[in-house]
Amino acid sequence: MALDRFFRRRRPQQQAGSDLPDLWTQCPACKEGLYNRELEQEAYVCPRCGHHFRLSAERRVEVLADPGSFRQLSGQVHPVDPLHFTDTEPYPERLRRAQAKTGRPDAILTGTATLHGLPVTLAVMDFAFSGGSMGSVVGEEIARAAEHAAATQTPLLLVAASGGARMQESALSLMQMAKTTVALEALTERGVPYVSILTDPTTGGVTASFATIADVIVAEPGALIGFAGPRVIQQTIRQNLPEGFQRAEFLLEHGMVDNVVDRREHRRHLAQLLGVLTRREVSL
Repeated sequence: MALDRFFRRRRPQQQAGSDLPDLWTQCPACKEGLYNRELEQEAYVCPRCGHHFRLSAERRVEVLADPGSFRQLSGQVHPVDPLHFTDTEPYPERLRRAQAKTGRPDAILTGTATLHGLPVTLAVMDFAFSGGSMGSVVGEEIARAAEHAAATQTPLLLVAASGGARMQESALSLMQMAKTTVALEALTERGVPYVSILTDPTTGGVTASFATIADVIVAEPGALIGFAGPRVIQQTIRQNLPEGFQRAEFLLEHGMVDNVVDRREHRRHLAQLLGVLTRREVSL
């Protein structure tokens, strides 16, 4: 054995089942090793390249809402299997696995909170639950959140993160597009602002309904936003797509979104925006 190999310093390896926490995360974009505490302080945005990590619903609330201000409204409605759907496994088994993974009944978390002291109704989709797919429960919770916002005259802030409608609920899932759209009309009738934040990814029936009918649409940098995926579109029209097609910056240039805002600026930016829309003074 060569002496340089004998004296070479080895990095300690975390043992399986160890109580030691994971301290580092590799950025999938620039491959930089990031210290988790620093990543948390940066709202889970890579400080090297600006890549926006996908967030769980709980982390999204931590990033957006004033500390300690969130009060949950959702969680009372649970999904069922009315179609007795089975693909590679029965739908109830798939649901149980997603529920165990996320700790919630379905792919959405709603509640009330404040942004720099401004009261809001908050609805956050969770991509970790079956790809944030929209089923009957997601539609019902968004409708209830819209009704609460209308009744309390508080702006509705919705964070979209979804692969689209949930195929295991078939037409029942597609019906949520109409249901949520009708519920959100009540906000317009009462003059209550509705702002949506499109994150990576926001696609399918979610894009085609409630996510893109807001008064103001904000997107995160680099987010994939569209109805069908770029590969499907390219195969259908048999043409090469433009550079950055269906990314947030491309959609901003073409008028589909109103602004692209770094996540680290979301709380301040949205508080200012909602303050203007509600004609309330916001302390920043």
